[in-house]
Amino acid sequence: MKSHKDLDVWKAAVQIAGRVYELTENVSRREEFGLASQLRRSAVSIGSNIAEGAARRGNKEFTQFLYVALGSASELDTQLEIAKLVKLAPEESVDAVLSELSAVSRMLQGLIRSVKPGTEKL
Repeated sequence: MKSHKDLDVWKAAVQIAGRVYELTENVSRREEFGLASQLRRSAVSIGSNIAEGAARRGNKEFTQFLYVALGSASELDTQLEIAKLVKLAPEESVDAVLSELSAVSRMLQGLIRSVKPGTEKL
């Protein structure tokens, strides 16, 4: 059985969380508790759910947590688009994170397809 730290998708999700923190580190005090906070929570949730699912006993539970991670990735995508719209961060910086997030979403979808309930977990 692999650790979540062995999964490329977890590593990429952690990198995205770090990038989101960098994007939001210079926001106004008012925004710190608004969109910036939402961005951070969604970004952290992706890797956290991958890790929690990997620690579960079976593939069915792992798959459920992967779907939650995918949902968090979709949330983050929407929040990043809003961040661009309201100019929370430079557009090119947001676009770079969106590109990485798209790759993570594809990786999650592939991992979900590969994890079949009733078989041995990764």
